[in-house]
Amino acid sequence: MRDPHSHDHNPRAVLSGQGHSAAAHGHDDADVFHNHAPAGKMKRALLLTIVILLAEVIGGILSHSLALLADAGHVVTDMAAIGLSWYALKQAEKPTNGRMTYGYHRAGILAALINGAALILITVWILTAAYSRFAHPTAVNSGWMFMGAGVGLVINLYLGLGMRGDEDMNVRSAVLHMLGDAAASAAVIVGGVIISLTGWYTVDPLLSVLIALLIAYGAWQIVRQTVVILMEGTPKGVRFEQVIAAIRSVPGVGAVHDVHVWSITSGRNALSCHLVVDGALTIRDSQPILRDIEHQLIHLGIHHVTIQTEDADHPHPETDLCCSPEFEHRH
Repeated sequence: MRDPHSHDHNPRAVLSGQGHSAAAHGHDDADVFHNHAPAGKMKRALLLTIVILLAEVIGGILSHSLALLADAGHVVTDMAAIGLSWYALKQAEKPTNGRMTYGYHRAGILAALINGAALILITVWILTAAYSRFAHPTAVNSGWMFMGAGVGLVINLYLGLGMRGDEDMNVRSAVLHMLGDAAASAAVIVGGVIISLTGWYTVDPLLSVLIALLIAYGAWQIVRQTVVILMEGTPKGVRFEQVIAAIRSVPGVGAVHDVHVWSITSGRNALSCHLVVDGALTIRDSQPILRDIEHQLIHLGIHHVTIQTEDADHPHPETDLCCSPEFEHRH
């Protein structure tokens, strides 16, 4: 059997029932699963984030601004997020082997999950501190607020805008940290202006609550998506019914069952299924069918496909997905 991850120009629909692999339409699996994320930029981002942390901690202490200290707390999670992301990106560069047949791409998903969980915890801390400030307002020095928040705004915009657009969820989670911090820094600057003009110190904990809500929303999105991937649920953007219809539309396909669609990591989707074909077909005769299926699935965002072929007399459990009466009734 040829290695389904060997370096040629075609992904493969593996004819596992016959012990052969079929060349198919598309791109190199090595290209599909290669991590193009900017590991070097992530390392630089970690160093610059340390600068932001120092500026906001010093500014927060000198100004007595909870909003700035809250943003500094967020920056601490940014450091962990970016550090984990950089580590995960380096891990993903490792080649596949007998122990890790899909490589180390899930390291990025684990890092994203940790990032999201850390953000939720920091949100609780910010809200608790803000509640105390509402009860006992504290005078704030707006000048130091401007300085600390200004450093955070400039650096986070530079990093976040420079790395946005990457499809890797791990990188997206780190960029979300950066852009969220940039927005928070901008809000702190606006708060400093209000305080300097009106002396209304309550705006400081109010901004802290808004920052916390922003953090919580982004964190929930990250955690929800990573849990779906770790549970091997149907990938975001892939419609299961459309996948089944695409496979069934290929001439020569009698039926399809035992279908599973999942993500190796963000943007790298895989599928396996059992395909019922004419039992009289030879392996060579079945190749056009497999190529057509791969062609259909590539356009649905699924690049790694494993297919077991069998004839209509091959037994299969009645509860297999896409075979059960319940599934047919629903779809």
